[in-house]
Amino acid sequence: MAESDDEYAVSLEREFRELHGALLDDTVRLLAPSEPLRLGPDASVARAITEMVKHHRSAVVITDGDGRLIGIFTERDVLLRVHGQSRVPRDTPLGEVMTPNPESLSPDDRIGYAINRMSVAGFRTIPLVDPEGRPIGIITVNDIVRWLGEVFPEAVLNIRPGDKLKDPSRRDAG
Repeated sequence: MAESDDEYAVSLEREFRELHGALLDDTVRLLAPSEPLRLGPDASVARAITEMVKHHRSAVVITDGDGRLIGIFTERDVLLRVHGQSRVPRDTPLGEVMTPNPESLSPDDRIGYAINRMSVAGFRTIPLVDPEGRPIGIITVNDIVRWLGEVFPEAVLNIRPGDKLKDPSRRDAG
């Protein structure tokens, strides 16, 4: 093995350790969650869509009279529960088409856990709540991708499509 290959393997192994540590140690607070758009369950779908477009957001959180999270309404809901069911947005209250009691995270949950929840459950948006259940932020797949781009090893970012990245701690004969 050439000396440059050996240096590359050492560098790559260090980057993998750093990524592993980031996944296990970094909290979702580091993702700089955006302020959630809040509406009540009686607000119309049309109002939610207007707010989502105006603020360039993929979701609104639905809160009760005490400000606690009771639902979420996302772009996917617009497609499946509103348009897909031929509902009239201005006549449809969010309470009829929201996802009730959505899974949420705390700002102190690990990014690795957020990635797991998004992957396993198929979420693209997850609200963050305080200990009383009030929404204080929202994270999206885009936030995760942005974070990964900042901490992921340069070797992975530069890998060509179809190439396989070898684990530097495993040596093979070829």
